Amino acid sequence: MRWAWWLLAWLALGLGLIGIALPGLPTVPFILLSAYAAARGSQRLHAWLLGNPHFGPMIRDWQAHGAVSRRAKWLATAMMSVSGVFMLVFAPRVSALITIACMAAVALWLWRRPERH
Repeated sequence: MRWAWWLLAWLALGLGLIGIALPGLPTVPFILLSAYAAARGSQRLHAWLLGNPHFGPMIRDWQAHGAVSRRAKWLATAMMSVSGVFMLVFAPRVSALITIACMAAVALWLWRRPERH
């Protein structure tokens, strides 16, 4: 079963890295999933993620307190807003409204998370 966790960790990390450049694909949830899976399938990858200057603090805050930094909250909200506007312009109206409602629910949940201590 360890190989499945290893594979999930690398797949999630890859998707998270792609999400840095691709609007609409979230980065943070995939990095957190990668850390979770790596803790079960690859201690080396898990140690690298925790030691990474970009990902490490975010992962440690999440693992310790379920916390998300205020900067990450604002960035996620802004990206969801931009994506929502694009969807209203380019996607079928019903699909856009359903997706925007889902993004609003995610934003509400995100802003209710504690912030970094």
